[in-house]
Amino acid sequence: MPSVMGLLEERERAARQRVEVLQAELQEAEAAWERFVIARQTVAEVLAEPPVGEEASLAGVAGERPARVAGAVPGSVVPAWREGLALDSLAPDYQRLVEVLAGSGEEMDCRQLAAALGLEVVAAKVEGVRSKVKLLAARGWMAEERPGMFSVLAGRADGS
Repeated sequence: MPSVMGLLEERERAARQRVEVLQAELQEAEAAWERFVIARQTVAEVLAEPPVGEEASLAGVAGERPARVAGAVPGSVVPAWREGLALDSLAPDYQRLVEVLAGSGEEMDCRQLAAALGLEVVAAKVEGVRSKVKLLAARGWMAEERPGMFSVLAGRADGS
């Protein structure tokens, strides 16, 4: 008859092997997911840039305000900020980021932003916020005057 300790060691060994298999599967799934996120972000950035030669047409005629862009939906491309572009041209998640920063009246880092949005301050959530604010800064909706510290530029939060 096997001992109790022997039985427990067998079960512990089996559980450890199962955990190792699941961790390997998780790493593969996370790597695939990360590639898809990067691919989607890259495509969104490329699609958001005006084709060569169309930059002048976006500016419009001198003194003319560009037409308002219809409200965005989740997952839509972040447009480059320009005069007359309303805040509702951003997807809801991006609107909330701009509104939170504008409401604070001061620079915030990504951890502070995640907390202000009611998110858990864990690496995954903070990195999600970081990618969004970096994109907003690149498109002219926010400023990153110091590395990792973001603020809303004047006139961006009210859509003027």
